[in-house]
Amino acid sequence: MDGGERSLSRLSPAQRKWLERGLSQPGGKLPLFDEEGRRVNLQVVKKCLDEGWAEPWFANQLKLDWMVCKLTKTGRTALGA
Repeated sequence: MDGGERSLSRLSPAQRKWLERGLSQPGGKLPLFDEEGRRVNLQVVKKCLDEGWAEPWFANQLKLDWMVCKLTKTGRTALGA
């Protein structure tokens, strides 16, 4: 099993779902909210940041506690994209 396959097996369903949404967005922007309008679980975001699958993109000037993130190359590899 190579590094990409190991990363893939570590993705939880919630992490995979969040990261996959960045595949179709300009610059790999990851959403702050899920499809039902709820904020993405902070634990999902933190784990993806810790693993290098996502990275902070820029500060949200209106909501300072909201971190805008984007998908990384490592994240794309983990998704098999």
